[in-house]
Amino acid sequence: MTDLLAFGLIGAGLFFFAAGTVALLRFPDTLTRLHALTKADNLGLGLVALGLALRAGEAATAALLVLIWLLALAASASLATLLGRAAVRRDPGEPGP
Repeated sequence: MTDLLAFGLIGAGLFFFAAGTVALLRFPDTLTRLHALTKADNLGLGLVALGLALRAGEAATAALLVLIWLLALAASASLATLLGRAAVRRDPGEPGP
């Protein structure tokens, strides 16, 4: 049962990664691409990390996976802000935040 749940979470995470990739290719401007990509990647990584944590044999490994996800959340929020500001400064005609 745990394996089935873990594989389902990993599959859902991969779906969100794919959806973020499609959004990156389809959305018209930098800010909407960046928004969709960061949301999809954060959720995708969280689901994959949770699925792998369920498959991990030790609590320390599961905690490490959750820590990696939390660090990625913090880094993606900071980097998305920096990239969004740089995009607005570079092309003022683009809609701002």
